[in-house]
Amino acid sequence: MTRTARFTLDPVFTVGDVDPRLFGSFVEHLGRCVYDGIFEPGHPSADEAGLRTDVLELIRELGVTAIRYPGGNFVSGYRWEDSVGPADERPRRLDLAWRSTETNRFGLSEFIDFCRKVGPQAEPMMAVNLGTRGVQEAIELQEYANHPAGTALSERRISHGDKDPFGIKLWCLGNEMDGPWQTGHKTAEEYGRIAAETARAMRQVDPSVELVACGSSGRSMSTFAAWEATVLAETYDLVDYVSLHAYYEELGGDRDSFLASAVDMESFIEEVVATCDHVGARLKSTKRINLSFDEWNVWYMSRSQQEAEANPLDWPEAPRLLEDNYSVTDAVVFGTLLIALLRHADRVTVACLAQLVNVIAPIMTEPGGPAWRQTTFFPFAQAARHGLGQVLDVRVDSPTYDTAKYGATDLLHATAVRDPETGAVTVFAVNRGQDTALPLEVALHGFDLTEIAEHQVLADADPDARNTLAEPGRVAPHPAEGTVLDGGVLRATLEPMSWNVIRLV
Repeated sequence: MTRTARFTLDPVFTVGDVDPRLFGSFVEHLGRCVYDGIFEPGHPSADEAGLRTDVLELIRELGVTAIRYPGGNFVSGYRWEDSVGPADERPRRLDLAWRSTETNRFGLSEFIDFCRKVGPQAEPMMAVNLGTRGVQEAIELQEYANHPAGTALSERRISHGDKDPFGIKLWCLGNEMDGPWQTGHKTAEEYGRIAAETARAMRQVDPSVELVACGSSGRSMSTFAAWEATVLAETYDLVDYVSLHAYYEELGGDRDSFLASAVDMESFIEEVVATCDHVGARLKSTKRINLSFDEWNVWYMSRSQQEAEANPLDWPEAPRLLEDNYSVTDAVVFGTLLIALLRHADRVTVACLAQLVNVIAPIMTEPGGPAWRQTTFFPFAQAARHGLGQVLDVRVDSPTYDTAKYGATDLLHATAVRDPETGAVTVFAVNRGQDTALPLEVALHGFDLTEIAEHQVLADADPDARNTLAEPGRVAPHPAEGTVLDGGVLRATLEPMSWNVIRLV
């Protein structure tokens, strides 16, 4: 019989407040994320701007906030001037990042229109090209986008039909510049210098901008931590965030280690925090650098690489790339990654699920056809809806299981968020055990909670079940049975390999 997993909640002990930007996402000019994804003129659901309204409805349901654009690797060859003005006059360009042809039919104005139609919570997070371009192009883009009127670039925007400035506050200073695969790849010293120069210039245009410096594009990079330390030595007083990117996949049939992926993610976060604080101490600065985890997901990268080698691209338009079809297992791991972000909400204040539509995405579409939710859609939507408020300090006492990559790992991975206005508490919990249900007890101290509002579970007898074009509703959350709140103690049984949302009011 499996030992009961336990933890205690007390409103006095908190991690920090959740920044809504933690539930951001990512739209890159890659594959069918933009074209035939969010933008498909001629589709039966398309609005007058060519945006698929069925996709917009799903994005609103998903609950995304900050939306990073236009890359990703794509941004390191991006010429922003190509993406503005009359669409039929925009140039076609080769995209070196994904060996595709970029038509520029969807550009900056269309992206801002898209964000506004998603809703007021959808904030543009714009990346500038520090691969093949630099300071001048960055501040010209900033002026075009944000200056009200009266200059050549702001008047050009107005002449293009956008009288009101775009008001972009959050900017990424390049993308994955530590990666040899990146067009314009730089050493830490080279990138730190151009990032600092760009940041200074952008703050001269507008001192209130928020800037993200590129951190390591993965914890496994040989330059990890040394890269952050070198870049921050140049940029510490000029930027607000350093970025992190991480993707996880099941390798060699080692599902136990895959289910423990958040162990790596939490270590990554804590090591970057330590590096940031070390640089701050060395500089005798009272400023605190926060983290922008602006690419994260389950991504079968090894499979994508094999497909690319077998079918080299010859500059097609919007090819089908990186269209992973996610299983229940993937969704459970995805849930643990969300829990990891919430558990570090005091320092991770921006995060972007990569990506939003079709490309390793929670939403899939078929050209001329339907849009549907992948299994990973559900944990994100539930967390975005119920995960705002104060993250409570959760320290689990859990039975463990053995993993090849991470050693003994807790079967329970959990966090909890309290709504400061209503007092309601939501527990997010994953049972990593593949075959055994996990009894859970949560002691509640200092709360006025009297009932279980709901306990929703994402699990399936078939851990490889997934939603497809043929069966778009195969997997969905279902209510749990037997969950009780009695005498200040929550008792539940977590199904094998399951993502759980338990709301207490």
